[in-house]
Amino acid sequence: MATKIRLARHGKKGHAYFHIVVADSRSKRDGKYIERLGAYNPNTNPATIEVNFNSALDWIKKGAEPTNTARAILSYTGVMMKNHLDNGVLKGAHTQEQADAKFEKWVADKAGKIDSKKVNLTKEADAAAQKALALEKATNEKRAAEIAARELKELTGEEVAVETEGETEAPVAEAETEAPVAEAEAPAEEASKEEEKPAE
Repeated sequence: MATKIRLARHGKKGHAYFHIVVADSRSKRDGKYIERLGAYNPNTNPATIEVNFNSALDWIKKGAEPTNTARAILSYTGVMMKNHLDNGVLKGAHTQEQADAKFEKWVADKAGKIDSKKVNLTKEADAAAQKALALEKATNEKRAAEIAARELKELTGEEVAVETEGETEAPVAEAETEAPVAEAEAPAEEASKEEEKPAE
């Protein structure tokens, strides 16, 4: 029987999470499985991964084939690294103590990377929150200024209306006074032209 380590989908639409299972390669994706090795939730940042390390390592050593996604998850948790080092011990490439030391160093480095990522995510979240707070404060100040201006306009509305009326009437008066002057200038020019003709 060919066995695979793969993901079985659970959860609702748009918010799925997965069980990491060992199953017969002929069974359905979400169907019957032999053993549940852990869970994978991609909805969190960083993703939440829970794996039964010893069971997963035992199935890998027995020859169970992980899918690409399951292999990536097992690599992330160190199962594939541990299997690689144990195979090196069997081939005589290094001793068990050396393999254990290498694995502990790898685990420490991985934990450091994960912690630094969490710190960076926290800093980014804090910066985004401060930026949103500053933007909200600026918006509130702008609204307060607009409300104050509106209230001031309502209090002094009559005076402002009188001033605007005077401004609109002034150009009309100027236009009326300018019109007769233009008309008066036109006959004067015609008279001067008539006078010039006989002189020629």
